[in-house]
Amino acid sequence: MNLTAQRGDYRLTFAVLTVGVAAYALLQSLVTPVLPTIEKALGTSQTNVTWVLTAYLLSASVFTPVVGRLGDIYGKKRLFVVALAALAIGSLLAALASSLVVMVIARVIQGVGGGVLPLTFGIIRDEFPKEKVPGAVGMVAALASVGAGLGIVLAGPIVDAFSYHWLFWIPLMMISVAGLAAHLLIPESPVRTAGKINWFTAFLLSGWLVALLLAVSQSPTWGWGSFKVISMLVLAAVVAAAWILAESRSSNPLIDMKMMRVRTIWAANLVALLMGIGMYAALGFIPQFLQTPPEAGYGFGASVTQSGLMMLPNTIGMFLAGLAAGRLSARFESKNLLVVGSVLTAIGYFMVAFLHSAEAVIYLAMAVVGIGFGMAFSAVSNVVVAAVAAEQTGAANGMNTNIRTIGGSLGAAFMASTVTASESASGLPTEAGYTHGFVMLAVAVGLGAVAALFIPAIRRDRTIDREKSENLPLAPAAGRTAGGR
Repeated sequence: MNLTAQRGDYRLTFAVLTVGVAAYALLQSLVTPVLPTIEKALGTSQTNVTWVLTAYLLSASVFTPVVGRLGDIYGKKRLFVVALAALAIGSLLAALASSLVVMVIARVIQGVGGGVLPLTFGIIRDEFPKEKVPGAVGMVAALASVGAGLGIVLAGPIVDAFSYHWLFWIPLMMISVAGLAAHLLIPESPVRTAGKINWFTAFLLSGWLVALLLAVSQSPTWGWGSFKVISMLVLAAVVAAAWILAESRSSNPLIDMKMMRVRTIWAANLVALLMGIGMYAALGFIPQFLQTPPEAGYGFGASVTQSGLMMLPNTIGMFLAGLAAGRLSARFESKNLLVVGSVLTAIGYFMVAFLHSAEAVIYLAMAVVGIGFGMAFSAVSNVVVAAVAAEQTGAANGMNTNIRTIGGSLGAAFMASTVTASESASGLPTEAGYTHGFVMLAVAVGLGAVAALFIPAIRRDRTIDREKSENLPLAPAAGRTAGGR
């Protein structure tokens, strides 16, 4: 019996998944370059409009691991459709929003869709032939990064040609198509985890994540030494400790602490944190750097659209690296690909830091950074998928995605503090501020290469030997035979 034929064409499943992931990724970054436009349209202040980003960040940090875990329990296809529905509802509300309050509510609803990425990895693990999994995971991971970069490129032209409302109408159309196609065409997951959500530990997880991300995201406004920030950081530490203790003692944990202690997993999560610091901070601050008028002693006076085009090599590099990641991982191992990708990214940022006087250098540096990120994000996702049992794929990738988001928040806050530490007479940041900031990002992603060295070698078609000793083997898909996939 041919189970592949019975369950449908995995290539069709992949096409549906990529549309959903692309829309999710675009929504992450489309609004970043046009916050001043949204600020004016909604009649709010520069400080308040940052909640358009912060609200999404906080919501996604809470829901990503929860939705990933729900998918492991109740079916990844089912929760994938739910996550897309949340993205669609949030996008519709944001497109129609006429006040900041409505826009923030819309972004909170969109945050529920943060589970799209870990659910996609889980569906690929369940539905694809084994030999196709690394390439597909690499492509999706790269696509998520490409979408985030492409949002920076497309935001300006979309707003210029239409209005900022279309930053939500366009993803809404993509999401609607993907949601309907997913409901009709993607088979339900054959791999399930027995149990239920531990809502107490979910509450604790949400508590420390919200406290941490709120402190970090608002630190440039409140000040790192302010009572609010310090109080939030202390609260985050206390609640995180309580969460770890509760999860360790739970018979039905949301995040398996035993799994998180496995060397491959904690090393991959550390890499995700460091790469998140490097990627998301750059997406926010490189356009600002490029848009600075040359009279400041640096910058190119680029428009929003022009600065996006200057970053286009970053997106192209990520896409091409994602295409090649599967074959490269099979030949050289994901661990080695992760190290090389991190080093390339660091080189690109050092170029931006010290050789930013010519446009040609910016284009080249962006291409190098894009190739590095494409390799690294594809590799780290493959490492996580290969290291856990099939029924833990959603939860493990949800946490890895979440940690990358935390890294992005930390990077953006550190970058803001570094860049704005000194200002010129015109009120703009000095060139030295940007140089120090880009060096900081280069060091962060360079440390990602060091963290990757702690990942054990992965043998083809086998999980990591050390993980076997930790009782975390790859579980065969339920209902499959030796003659199936």
